[in-house]
Amino acid sequence: MKRLIYLAVFCFFITRNAQAQNTIFLSQGRVEYEKKVNLYAQVDDEDDDTWKELMKKMMPQFKTTYFDLEFNGNKTLFKPGRENTDNNRLWQQPAEDNTIYTNLADSVSIAQKNVYEQTFLLHDSTRKIKWKITDETRNIAGFDCRRANALIMDSIYVVAYYTDQILTNGGPESFNGLPGMILGLALPHEHITWFATKVYTENISDAQLTPPTKGKKTTSSALLTTLQDLMKDWGKWGKRYQRQIMI
Repeated sequence: MKRLIYLAVFCFFITRNAQAQNTIFLSQGRVEYEKKVNLYAQVDDEDDDTWKELMKKMMPQFKTTYFDLEFNGNKTLFKPGRENTDNNRLWQQPAEDNTIYTNLADSVSIAQKNVYEQTFLLHDSTRKIKWKITDETRNIAGFDCRRANALIMDSIYVVAYYTDQILTNGGPESFNGLPGMILGLALPHEHITWFATKVYTENISDAQLTPPTKGKKTTSSALLTTLQDLMKDWGKWGKRYQRQIMI
């Protein structure tokens, strides 16, 4: 009986060791994210009921776009990915053309953002987020991920899922600061999600991770002030637009 117990324990540790040896830990590669915006839910948030149903008849319920996040060590570059031919550009959402370079080691973020016909180049430090890690888990794009929650910009609730099998502590847009790569992200009250569809084990050179250079140089705080002045009479829609640009 003792021999059977010893044999079972031995087999258990051999299996665990084999699994650990087979686990892949990535330090460079590319993540494709699918960003989905629930347009119907955003319309329902508005005060004016007279045009809600009309607007819904004129647009799809979801707007789906794709982004790529290239990463190598402590550097990431988030940029527009493959085109979705189902999209109707008439309902282009804010932040669909964002390009964001992040140097996590130096806490540097350089973002190129389009606001209507003008392009801005934002030089900032990386966003500091107070994450609360939970016990909830989820598999995303073949990676086991753990959930974390946070609050940004004073009022925006964030749900993130990260994996420690990717060593870079980055994520979509300007989200970072968890012990691994964020593969899933949701802003429930903004009705926006980013989820990885696939992780590619590619070699990413330093030349690929270069910051954007085009646009009027400014900072996030200065851009927010500009948007607030421009959209002070735009109601809830204007405030939502500001939040999506600043995310």
